[in-house]
Amino acid sequence: MPKQTIRDLELSGHRVLVRVDFNVPQTKDGAVSDDRRIRAALPTLNYALEHGASLVLVSHLGRPTGDPEADKPFRMDPVAARLAELIGRPVRKANDTVGPDAQAACAALLPGGIVMLENVRFNKGEKKNDPAFAKQLAVLADTYVNDAFGTSHRDEASMVAVPECYGPDRRAIGFLVEKELKILETLLGSPKPPMVAVMGGAKVSDKILLIKNLLPKVEKLLIGGAMTYTFLKAQGHSTGNSRVENDRLTEAKELLELAGPKLVLPPDHLVGSSLGPDAETKVVTGPDIPEGWIGFDIGPAAAVAYGEVIKTAGTVVWNGPMGKFEDAPYRKGTESVAHAMAASSAVTVVGGGETAEAVEQFGVADKMSHVSTGGGAFLESLEGKTFNSLKVIPDR
Repeated sequence: MPKQTIRDLELSGHRVLVRVDFNVPQTKDGAVSDDRRIRAALPTLNYALEHGASLVLVSHLGRPTGDPEADKPFRMDPVAARLAELIGRPVRKANDTVGPDAQAACAALLPGGIVMLENVRFNKGEKKNDPAFAKQLAVLADTYVNDAFGTSHRDEASMVAVPECYGPDRRAIGFLVEKELKILETLLGSPKPPMVAVMGGAKVSDKILLIKNLLPKVEKLLIGGAMTYTFLKAQGHSTGNSRVENDRLTEAKELLELAGPKLVLPPDHLVGSSLGPDAETKVVTGPDIPEGWIGFDIGPAAAVAYGEVIKTAGTVVWNGPMGKFEDAPYRKGTESVAHAMAASSAVTVVGGGETAEAVEQFGVADKMSHVSTGGGAFLESLEGKTFNSLKVIPDR
């Protein structure tokens, strides 16, 4: 069932607490290095402001330890500053989350005003989904909107206990979460055939449930990344010094048997002599990696073959890079998949932090049907899991 959205709420004159996902990448000095998640929230924020609301924004940033000095890079000040630039309005940054400064800032809000609270994970009650902390947060606003799909798989106070403090007619999802849910409904319900999944990344173990859930729906499952070498070793091939999950070989073999010809491994590989930036590289044809060499990327024949499959697809969902794309010598496989999807007439969906980063880096993010901001939430949804943060939002 579709969820109640911000369109269904009374907004005029209300303070709206919006749980956003502004957990953005940062430079070493704490500045925002990628504002994609902030930009993704703008439709919801602008809609509320245009309908006479004021905003109280709640987000986490990084992984605070509880040490005030060590946690300084995770303060929300640079994020608030970047939001002010993007939204074209002042953003008052509170120096606490539920303390005196936050209370005063929220009490002084007028329609059109914006307050960004301090990092919600500076409070121990957040990760504990503590009802007492949730009540302190909820009293700062009149209405609640979840527009943080990337955190929706977490049972944390700002995601679950806080919305429960509001009446059913005063809690909803924002446009970003609505879009994510519609895309997932399409992928898991009636995707345009044929459906192709492109799966990369380091670990087979991270993708077992995902692969099992997608297999009945896909025509082909194209494999890349370091997980390739676990599958190859499970088939009895040599993998050189490539990364292999030796404790997952039995599960990898079971997946290969379950998938049959649907699961496609690369026919060639780009390998390196060492982990260093000056390593010698070469292309190896066939399933075996020579002794002493490390597999780092799919090879050129694999890139062409995968591109041909993507070209004929009706729906393509991609999670996980094809290789160690952060290093220039090993990014061609990931780049080739990104450009093949960009050129495709299929419904193209990109999920997962590194994959989203890759399509941004290669300048094709705006050519995809959807680039999820969800990361772990997107993957868990594709695995068939449901989230308490969405269960507390009424159906329409």
